[in-house]
Amino acid sequence: MKSNLTPLGPKADKDTVRRSNLSLVLRAVRDEGEATRAGVAARVGLTRAAVSSLVEQLLETGFLTESGKTFSGQAGRPGTALKTARTGPAGLGVEVNIDYVSVCVVDLAGTGRVRLTEHLDNRGTPPAEVLARAARIAARTLDSAREQELYPVGVALALPGLVSGGAVRQAPNLGWNQVPAEELFAAALTSEHPGHQELPVRSENEANLAALAELWFGGLERIRSFLYLTGEIGVGGALVIDGELLRGAHGFAGEIGHVVVDPSGPQCRCGSRGCLEQYAGQAALLRAAGVDGGGGLGVAELEKRVRAGDERAVGAVAEAGRMLGRVLSGAVNLLDPDAVVLGGIYRNLMPWLAAPADEELTGRVVSGLWAPGAGRLRASSVAGDAARGAAALVMTDVLADPVAYARPAMA
Repeated sequence: MKSNLTPLGPKADKDTVRRSNLSLVLRAVRDEGEATRAGVAARVGLTRAAVSSLVEQLLETGFLTESGKTFSGQAGRPGTALKTARTGPAGLGVEVNIDYVSVCVVDLAGTGRVRLTEHLDNRGTPPAEVLARAARIAARTLDSAREQELYPVGVALALPGLVSGGAVRQAPNLGWNQVPAEELFAAALTSEHPGHQELPVRSENEANLAALAELWFGGLERIRSFLYLTGEIGVGGALVIDGELLRGAHGFAGEIGHVVVDPSGPQCRCGSRGCLEQYAGQAALLRAAGVDGGGGLGVAELEKRVRAGDERAVGAVAEAGRMLGRVLSGAVNLLDPDAVVLGGIYRNLMPWLAAPADEELTGRVVSGLWAPGAGRLRASSVAGDAARGAAALVMTDVLADPVAYARPAMA
């Protein structure tokens, strides 16, 4: 979760400056993983005396801890190592997908501390019931978090389809239209946890949050502009430009799964025909490979067959790779990202998917910058998942203004 650290100028009022500088120091320690006061001062551009005062406040209120000795990297004696605390405020992320619900709690460092996943077929189930199931899983996760002295301060829902204004406007594979997801989930969670403080709930498209998790926790090194695709039953996409998520004018950017490959192709649940999802989505892949069943078991069987060299399975994955490459080439020509990252079911299929996708990209990207094996098409990291991205999104608020989430003594 790298961030740009910019101290406020002298014209800002003292309280605003203090709150901003506390955020600067906390984020600097979080970004470094372990830092000294001198190291933080050098990073954020404040005096050592000012940083020491801010650090004392953050230690007092439990946002930072110190232990052992480490060299500061500067002249002088070693400084005390600072780390973000493993207890205190936390974020709760809830991913509701077509065939599973996954809940994650992260701490100030963005480390996943609790994870519960249940495989459920949510298709054809009333939205209120699906969100109530998710709330029950979330309630158990909250109990586990509190046993570790973690106290989630908010919830972010990762939802498939078109998400804006607290609602799922359309999720074709779930059959949802105009579903007030935040409201339904908040009511269900309150019902599951009566007597506990109500947590603020926000929502976002699941591919967007998976892309943010990849940005914050993945192995992208210095890549800050990339196109992220997640393959599940649906095919979702997200675009990150210079470290910021591009949502579009109405929050619906990234619906690459519904780019039309063939106008006369199979009917899609979105109402169109021949969408990419009908050629490279999970159901299409399993059908083409001759694999019965769906969900995790079907995907595991597909992976087993391609590893064994089963011709039908290998051919199905290669064809999906070609279709992905064709659609991605248009996106690359339009948006010029540094890389394309494939997540979800595509991650484990990359050894058989990448070559045909790369071939299409190489032949169709007009800049000539695309070359097979150059590392521009890559698998997502294990860390890149929507539930963790959702939980970490909650923590951006804490990091931006720790005073708002501190004990009364600090505020």
